[in-house]
Amino acid sequence: MTVESTGLETVRKAIEQIAGQFEKAGLFYGHGTDNALDEAAWLVLFVAELPYDSPDSHYDQVLSNEQRGKISWLAEKRLQTRQPLAYLIHEAWFCGLKFYVDERVLVPRSPLAELIVAGFEPWRAGQPVASVLDIGTGSGCIAIACAYAFPEARIDAADISEDALVVTRRNIANHALQGRVHAVQSDLFAALDGRCYDIIVSNPPYVDANDMASMPEEFRHEPELGLASGADGLDHTRLILTQAAEHLNPAGLLVVEVGNSAEALVEAFPQLPFTWLEFEGGGQGVFLLTREELQNVCGSR
Repeated sequence: MTVESTGLETVRKAIEQIAGQFEKAGLFYGHGTDNALDEAAWLVLFVAELPYDSPDSHYDQVLSNEQRGKISWLAEKRLQTRQPLAYLIHEAWFCGLKFYVDERVLVPRSPLAELIVAGFEPWRAGQPVASVLDIGTGSGCIAIACAYAFPEARIDAADISEDALVVTRRNIANHALQGRVHAVQSDLFAALDGRCYDIIVSNPPYVDANDMASMPEEFRHEPELGLASGADGLDHTRLILTQAAEHLNPAGLLVVEVGNSAEALVEAFPQLPFTWLEFEGGGQGVFLLTREELQNVCGSR
């Protein structure tokens, strides 16, 4: 399909036309938007350099020939390659913050954003947070958002992938947080001996083998290292559960997203008193455990 620049005279017309083409092509959404209209608006407003909460009057803005050409090119690229739009424009949003992304990292989309904005309340019960660990940090979005939520805290952003950490460091620099957010190459806790935290948060790989085999094309542009976690999707989470207690301070929290693997996790660890979090903005499969709950069941090494 070729996306012509004719008919893209204004922001409004461009969004309507691109949305129609996206809808007709049957694209899959889930990397920042969940429908064709929002995806088209994201693309057009990005090119027009307009805020995503633009007033209605901005939608009548006339686009330049250069802008129309770029919109056409990006839309055609999205249609032909099925790459997530975030990769095409190297931009994603999390907790209201902008991040650079490319195919070395997953596109941020975790419901954990809502919990971070709330300062992990009511689960922290007003206790100060001095240290946070983000396991499997990818773009660094969770670690950086935690730095904004807890201005006095030290944040470690850990990932096994040095390629991903290049992106992490770029985003840390973009947000001028080099003094408080530290990128660490580590296979889960392997390089973190002796370090303890008030909060350990993780969006680890949790996709099981069946889901990996049936993923829409858009997800296949993301690094498999950040998605796949064995037959039942729990290879990484099992290790986190058995090692987290020794890296948590008293009353510390472990918060992990496991998505569709939640049911398998409960079956695998029936003795653990998981608290499953609910989100006003949607999303599921995120559990919370305290250090004491982990120690009581799994023990501390």
